[in-house]
Order: sequence, then structure tokens, then C-alpha cells
Amino acid sequence: MNMQALPTSIALALTLGIVAAPAHAQLARSFVSAGIGNDANAPNCTRTAPCRTFQAAHDNTIDKGEITVLDPGSYGAVTITKNISIINDGVGEAGVLVSGGGTGVTVSAPNTAAVTLRGLSIKGIGFGGGNGIVVNSAAQLNVENSTVRNLDGSGVGNGIVVMPNNTTVDLAVTNTVISDNALSGILINPTGTSPQVTAILDHVGLYNNSLGLFANGDNGGGGFVGVVVNDSVGSKNGTAFGAESSPTGTNTTGIVVFVNRSVATFNTTGILARGTRASAVANGSAIVNNTSDGWSGNVFSYGNNALFGNGGNQPAQPLNLQ
Repeated sequence: MNMQALPTSIALALTLGIVAAPAHAQLARSFVSAGIGNDANAPNCTRTAPCRTFQAAHDNTIDKGEITVLDPGSYGAVTITKNISIINDGVGEAGVLVSGGGTGVTVSAPNTAAVTLRGLSIKGIGFGGGNGIVVNSAAQLNVENSTVRNLDGSGVGNGIVVMPNNTTVDLAVTNTVISDNALSGILINPTGTSPQVTAILDHVGLYNNSLGLFANGDNGGGGFVGVVVNDSVGSKNGTAFGAESSPTGTNTTGIVVFVNRSVATFNTTGILARGTRASAVANGSAIVNNTSDGWSGNVFSYGNNALFGNGGNQPAQPLNLQ
């Protein structure tokens, strides 16, 4: 190579072996720490120099990347706008404290994005309350091995809210406790003419919420919500597993809730399906000791449920065992 043929600055760089790296390159895996974390470490939230908050780590992690929690602590509210995972695999209680009418985790991601939250504690601390997790848009939200509790406040106080507007969202909640929330443990409340929501609740505990699971189709003008509750418990809620759509016969979002091998006990109502476009199916479940109704409304039964000790037991419509 003829060094004299190159500009002086380039020749000098090559002579010194300097290789330019892109500034502000984002990482595929970022780290947060309550003990040694500092958001000034961004854009590189590394294992040895982690960031302090979920938001700083999120903003400096590539799409389809992951945020790893290093130690217990509160990591601040976060708005998620990409395909990303926030993971705590056993370092102790780590998550978000919610107050002032805010939201712990807001998911406003593209309709192709899959978001995972694992091992988090999202807790309301009063002072105006708030919501735990609010999903506006995403292809998929997975909540695993987590707790969402103590949310309250005026017009807020839900554990998880799924509220797409004319989009499709899939929700999966696994091995998670949602408790002591002033409104719903899980509220599915789509809007628009063609929203689509599917939700799988597997080994979920819904305890002492005003409503445990509540799927509300009244604010939509079409579309569909399908929920499967599997091996889960709803106890000491107003309603354990409920759906409402079109109490007046208008065009709203159709809802079906399937309750499989689950328990609804010590609630006001065990299973509720209210309105012409809402229905529920019970299979192999225990609906016992609910103060008002075991089940109420458009509820279908395979005839293999335990139903006793309730204040009222309206006969469910039978389904044939296959």
C-alpha cells in the first residue's frame, strides 16, 4: 500500500492500527442493578457497568434483545416499544413500584413484537394508585413467574390491562399471582371494530381483586376475545372469571371464556357470562362456596364440575362430553 497516496489522517489511523467502532452501539443483552447500576453507563449497560433503570436499559438494547436483572430492587416504570424480554431468574424481588396514577409497565410495541416479563414484582404503593401492566399493542405478551398486586386509585387499580384498538394481541400468563387490586386482576377491554385477543392463564392465582378475570366486549364494535383459564384459582374476588358483552343486543366484541380444571371459591360469583355476545364454558372445575352464584348467565357445562355451597346455582346449559 502506498501510504503517501492516502490522506494524512487516514494514513495515520492505519499506521496506528486504529479501527473506528460505531458510536452508541446497542447491546443484545443489557444488565440492570439496584446496587451498582447507573444510567450514565448507557448506551452500554454491561454486566460490570450495568444501568439502574429498566427504561435506560430498554432504550439501549436492540430489538429482540434481553434485559437481565442482577440483584433485588425497584427499577422504575418502563414503556416498551420493541420486541424485548425483561428477565429476573431468581436474584430476589425485583420490579416496579407504582404510584401517582401511573403504570408499572406499558407495552406499546409493533404488532409483530413479542414481549416477555419474567420473575418481576409489580406493586402499587398508594399515593394516587395506578395500573400494573397495560398492553396497548404487541403481537404477544408473556408474563411468567411474577406477582402483580396492591394496585388502587381513582379510575385505576388493575393488575394487567389488555386494550388493543383494532389490533391482535395474544396474552400468556403463567405461574403468576395477581392479588389485592382495587379493580380487575386481569382486564381485557378491546376497542374498535375488529380487535382480536387470545389469552391463556395457566397456574394463575387471582385473589382478593374487585374482579378476578374480566373480559369486557362492550367497548368494541366487533372482533373476538377468547380466554382459556387452566389449572388456576380465583378466590375472594367479586367475580372470579367473568365476561360481559352486549347486554343490550348491540354489535360488540364477542367473548368466550373456557374454565378448565380450575377453582372458583369464596367469591361473590364464580363464573359470569353476561350479555348476548358473552359466554363461558366450565370443564372439570370446582365452583364452590361463592356467596351469590356459582355461575350466572350464558354458562355451559360438560356436567363434570363440582358445584356446591353457593348462594345460588343457576342451571348451566349442558355440553356433551366427547
